[in-house]
Amino acid sequence: MPIYEYICSDCNHQFEALVRNSKETPACPECKSTRLKRKLSTFSASVPASHGGCAHQSVCPSASSACGCGGGCGHKHG
Repeated sequence: MPIYEYICSDCNHQFEALVRNSKETPACPECKSTRLKRKLSTFSASVPASHGGCAHQSVCPSASSACGCGGGCGHKHG
């Protein structure tokens, strides 16, 4: 059963919902509307530390060995 992220089209409340099947539409917990937009979600994965690259790779979702930590994690080099 996947957990999806939604934004309510009526009140703009953002929330997560456990969806038991793909035909099920949850309701907004704030206003009870079913006019929802499903957000694009990301997932988290752990990777072994490597030599070189960003020292903050374990906490930076967009870090790679060539990124220079230019992602959205907020860590600055230098």
